[in-house]
Amino acid sequence: MTQVRNDIRNIAIIAHVDHGKTTLVDGMLKQSHVFREGAASVERIMDSNDLERERGITILAKNTAVHWHDTKINIVDTPGHADFGGEVERILNMVDGALLLVDAVEGPMPQTRFVLRKALGLGLRVIVVINKVDRPFARPDQALNDTFDLFIELGATDYQAEFPVVYAVGLVGKAGYAPAGLHSDLTPLFETIIKEVPAPDVDVNAPAKLLVTTLEWDTYKGQIGIGRLLTGTMRRGMPAVRLSVAGERITGKIEYLFTFRNLSKDEVDEVQAGDILAFGGFDPLGISDTIADPSVTEGLPPISVEEPTVRMTFGVNTSPLAGREGKAGWGTSRRLRQRLYEEIRSNVALRVIDGDSPDKFIVSGRGELHLGILIETMRREGFEFEVSKPEVIFRVDPETEETLEPIEEVDIEITENLVGTVVELLGGRRGLMTDMRAESGTTYIKYLVPTRGMLGFRANFMRATSGMGQIHSLHHGYEPLTGEVPGRQFGSLVASDSGVSTPYAMVNVQSRGTYFISPGVDVYEGMVIGEHIRPGDMDLNVVKEKQLNNFRAKPSETTSGLNTPRDLSLDDWIEFMAADELLEVTPQNLRLRKRILNQEERLKERKRREKQIENA
Repeated sequence: MTQVRNDIRNIAIIAHVDHGKTTLVDGMLKQSHVFREGAASVERIMDSNDLERERGITILAKNTAVHWHDTKINIVDTPGHADFGGEVERILNMVDGALLLVDAVEGPMPQTRFVLRKALGLGLRVIVVINKVDRPFARPDQALNDTFDLFIELGATDYQAEFPVVYAVGLVGKAGYAPAGLHSDLTPLFETIIKEVPAPDVDVNAPAKLLVTTLEWDTYKGQIGIGRLLTGTMRRGMPAVRLSVAGERITGKIEYLFTFRNLSKDEVDEVQAGDILAFGGFDPLGISDTIADPSVTEGLPPISVEEPTVRMTFGVNTSPLAGREGKAGWGTSRRLRQRLYEEIRSNVALRVIDGDSPDKFIVSGRGELHLGILIETMRREGFEFEVSKPEVIFRVDPETEETLEPIEEVDIEITENLVGTVVELLGGRRGLMTDMRAESGTTYIKYLVPTRGMLGFRANFMRATSGMGQIHSLHHGYEPLTGEVPGRQFGSLVASDSGVSTPYAMVNVQSRGTYFISPGVDVYEGMVIGEHIRPGDMDLNVVKEKQLNNFRAKPSETTSGLNTPRDLSLDDWIEFMAADELLEVTPQNLRLRKRILNQEERLKERKRREKQIENA
C-alpha cells in the first residue's frame, strides 16, 4: 500500500552552462539558514571542485538538502555541459521535479535542450525559472515564449507544457511571480516547489530497494553509494543484497547510513522510502547496482547512458624527462591502470579498455572537454603520463554497412561583422548551416558539424573572433561520412638537440615561428617547442651556446630581442596536437613531443608512409 510523503520534495536544477543554477542554489542554502548570521561563505558553494571554480562550470553532480518550514527539499545541482551528460542522466532518475533555469537575455540554449529533453522523457514536473531579469537587455517575455516553444518541440505533454514560472535574480537571492515584482527573498520559489513538485508516492512496507546513481569514496568508511530509496525502510546494520548489472548477487549489510542536510551528511539509524540517502558497506559497488532487502530477487532497470564519441590513448610517460615531476611510483602502468578503471566506477559516460601494449589504455568519453577534465584531475593528483590526439569514434550501419560519424549541433553567437569569418571557418570543416537570425547587432547561427571538424576548432574560433564570440555544441546523432576535414594549417617547431634552451640560440631562429618555451627550459630531441610559420615541421637547435670571446654581445644575442612565448592551457595543447605527437602530462608541466623522438627515424618513417600511399 502506497502513501504520499508530503514532508519531502526531490528536485534537480538543470540549465545551460553559466545560466546561474549553482548561484541560485547558493541563495537557497543561505536563506534556509545553512550559515550562521554573519558567517563567511564562498561563492558557488556547490562547485567544490577546484576545476569547477576555475572554469565556472559544474562538472560533478552535487547533493544537498534544505528545510523550508516543515518540508525537506533534496536538491541536486547537475552539470550544464553536454560532455557531462552521464551525470545528468543519473541524477534525473532520483527526482520528481526539476527547476529549469533560463537566462532572461539569452533564452533557451543548446544544453537547455539537452537536459530538458531528458527531464521531459522521464515525465518530471518542470518549473521554469527565468533568471537574471536584472541584466541589461533582459527580455523575460521573449525568453518565456522561446522556452514554451522548446517544450512543444521536445514533445512535452499538455500537463508539462503548462509549467509554472518564477522570475529571479539568483545572485542576490530574489524571486517573484512577475519580472517587475520580485520579493526581497526566494520565498516565491520555495512556495512554487512545495506546490508544484509531486511529493514521493511510496510503499514504506515493501522490501527496501534502491538504485545506486552516484559513488563517493571516504578514506575511513570506504565506498559510499548514493541513491533514492524507492520502497521500504533501510536501517543501519540490516542485511542487504547487491544485485549488479552483470547479474551478480552479493550479500552484505548496511554499515553506514546517511541523509543529506545542508552542506553535509547526517548519520542516521533508518531512512524511509522517498528520501535520498548515502550508505556504506559494499565494496566494490557500481553505478546502476541495486541494493535491496535479501528477499528481493530482481534488480531495478539500469540507467542508460549515451555512448562515447571521442577517444584518446593514455600511456606511461616515455619521455627522457619521465619520473622527475610526478609522485614517486605514480607513473607506472599498474598505477595508471588502477586509476583509470577506478574512474569508470563513478564516471558512467567514460569507457576504458586495455591498449595494444601493457602500458597503454584507450579512454573514450563524450567530448574533448570530458576527457580534458579527467586529464587535469589526474595531473593534480600527482600522476605522470602521456596522451594521444583525440580521435572520433565511428559506427557502422548494421543494415547498409555504411560508416557513420558523430555530428554535433553547434550554436554560435557573434557580432554582425564576424559572420563572414565564421561561415568560412565552418564551411571548410564540412559544417551545414541550419538557421541564422540577427537581433540587436548580434547574430545567432546554428550549424550541424561533424565531430571531426570540431576537434581543435574552439581555439581557432576564439582567435578569429578575438575572444568575443560564444560557441556551444551538443551531440546531434550519427550520419554518413561527409568527406575530408582539413587538419592543422601549420607545422611544429621541434627541438633537434637535448639540453637547456639558450637566449642566443632562440633569438637567432625565432623568425621560423612562435615559441611555446622560454630560455632556461630543459628540452630534449623530438620535443615540440613552437608552431612553425609554414605547413610541415622544422627541427631547430635551441640549446646552442655562444662561443666566448672579447666582443660585446649584440642585442640579438640576449633576451632583449626575444618574443614572448605563447602560454598554452591543457585545452589548447589538446587542440594543437598533431596525429604523430603525444602530450606529456606531469603535475608541473605539459610538454608536446613527437611519437618518434629521433629526427632520422622520423624522416625514415615519413618516407615509408609516403611510399605506402604511392603504392596504394
